[in-house]
This record gives sequence, C-alpha cells and structure tokens, in this order.
Amino acid sequence: MEPRSVSGRMRIPRRARMTQEYIHGVNPAFEVIRARRRRIHKAYLQDGVDASGRMKKMAVLLESIAVPAVRATKQQLFRLCRSTEHQGVVLETDPYPYVSFESLADCPRLLLLDNVEDPQNVGAILRSAEVFGWKDVLLSAKGVPDIYPSVVKASAGATEHLLICRDHAANAYVKLLLAKGYTIVALDEHGPEDIGPVRKLAIEKLLLVIGGEHRSVGQHILNQARHVVGLRQRGRIQSLNASVAAGIALFLLGGEKLD
Repeated sequence: MEPRSVSGRMRIPRRARMTQEYIHGVNPAFEVIRARRRRIHKAYLQDGVDASGRMKKMAVLLESIAVPAVRATKQQLFRLCRSTEHQGVVLETDPYPYVSFESLADCPRLLLLDNVEDPQNVGAILRSAEVFGWKDVLLSAKGVPDIYPSVVKASAGATEHLLICRDHAANAYVKLLLAKGYTIVALDEHGPEDIGPVRKLAIEKLLLVIGGEHRSVGQHILNQARHVVGLRQRGRIQSLNASVAAGIALFLLGGEKLD
C-alpha cells in the first residue's frame, strides 16, 4: 500500500528496495533536486515544519518537478533513513549515478581517494573538492565506501555536482593514468616535499592522491608518485584530521591548472 499524501498519514514500507536510496538532510535534499542527476521518486516531509522558510522553498521546488510529497513523523523519517539527522526531510531516489573511468581519463585535474575508510571523511573531502573546483573524482573500489546517503549528508550534497568513478582499485587507476602522462602527487603526513613549491609547477595533467587517517596512501602509489608532499606544521599536536589536510591540499593545488 502506498503512503497517503500530504493530508493523510504515511505508512512506511517495511523493506526499502535495494534499487532505491533515502537521502536525508536539508542541504543534501536541495542539491539532489538542483542537480537533477537522480530520479526522485518521492519526498517525505516532517509534520509541523511548514513554518520553515527553507522547507516552503523545498516544497515549491518539489512541486515544480512533479515529485509527490507525503507527511511523516520524526520517527517515521528515522525508519526510512536510519538517521536522527534527517532535519525533517527524506528523499527516496535512485542510487548514486557513477560515471565511467573512460569519461574522466583525460581531465587535467583528477582526485583519487585511497584507503579513506570513514564515510564522514569521504563526504568532507568531497565537499572541499567541489568548493575548490575538483569536479572529477576517482574512488578506489577497495577500502573506500560507496556514495551512501551518509556520505551525501557529510558532503552537504556536494556529491551531486561531482563526476565520481568507482571502476578500479587505486593501484589500477594509477597504472592507467601514468600511461596517459599524468603526474602523480600523493599527500602524506610524512611527505618529504613541501606542497608549496609543487603548486607552482606547470603540471599539465595532475592526479592528486589522498589517503585516510588510519591507512594512508598505499606504498605502491607512494613509490610511483612524482611528488610525495606534506603540509608543514608549526604547532604542537601531531597531525591534522584527514579531511582538513585534504581540504588544504585541494585549495593549494587548485581544481584547474595554475597560471
């Protein structure tokens, strides 16, 4: 039985279909709607939030693209997305639309995530990537989570504006891109090179590889990299959070070729 519409009470399906996802949070929902890359099957809006200006704007956007909206309680939204951070909105959508490696293989700037295991860090890095102009992203098929709704939430919806591939393991990406003339730059806590001088190099085709907190960039890739760079620290604590360090590197190296 389908959930009843705005004027009625919603009945939550007992099992979510594997071919659909439940995107939660206000910012992620807005970006899914704006990007128009996924099919949105239905929107679930929390009872009693009509007074919110942003929710009114969302309702107008949903109506403009003919997406049905139904009312739900806070508990019912939790049952859909399994998160208390839904902020009163859940979208039922198609899964994330990955792109093929071949479609990205000649982009001048590519970002590769290797061994970034925490979905929150993945989302935060992708948010920085979008902000700083890194539109094309490679995810290792091993050791990095898929673009789950939790990753979309952590990225504030930035995932919806990126072209993300998940075709190969990290080492395979590097092998293929070396053959295409890419210069590999790996970010490492103990990198012997300062990232500052590297940003001034006229690198035509750059692959930036970023690792995780518990497992950094794999040794094979470090051996293949032309530059293994670090962020010089002046403070007393040991290191930066992985996503913070990644954000600094993404800003310094830029999403487009530097003049």
